[in-house]
Amino acid sequence: MFEKLKRRSLRKITERHVMSRDVSKVNDPVKTVGFLVDEKVFKEFEMLYNFYKDLDIAPKDVKVLSFIEVKKKLPSLRQNQVQCKDFNWKGEMHNQSAKEFIQKDFDMLVGYYQDKNAFLDTMISQSNAKFKVGFVGADERLFDLLIAVDAKNVKLFKQELIKYLKILKKI
Repeated sequence: MFEKLKRRSLRKITERHVMSRDVSKVNDPVKTVGFLVDEKVFKEFEMLYNFYKDLDIAPKDVKVLSFIEVKKKLPSLRQNQVQCKDFNWKGEMHNQSAKEFIQKDFDMLVGYYQDKNAFLDTMISQSNAKFKVGFVGADERLFDLLIAVDAKNVKLFKQELIKYLKILKKI
């Protein structure tokens, strides 16, 4: 029952943030990048950190936050990780590193997940990022650019992303 309440609350929060989004700085150039990744889809974060080379930015300007439905019993060395338990039944997040990630003013935020996910959608909608990139299949109201490639094919995603960023004169 609490899970249904949590998901309904997350949808309401997402709706509220979608309606109040400021898109005035969407055309700014890309100097900082954040990746919000679903660990079901992708686990090789080192490839994401290497995006700085192609985007001509400093390595410190690429941040990754991962989402995992249920934490496994094995200990994890990942610090920037959020899970379902970090949200209460009202949809409020209680993970400090995730809150800091969302409040950071990224020039570009990539939602690295393909299907609709209430938790990730809420985090994307709450983000202060100026330009948001996602995959086809995600909620299109949340993103400024949707790329139609398989999320597991990072090379193709990187090529497509860079192509569109050049077209939009963001790099």
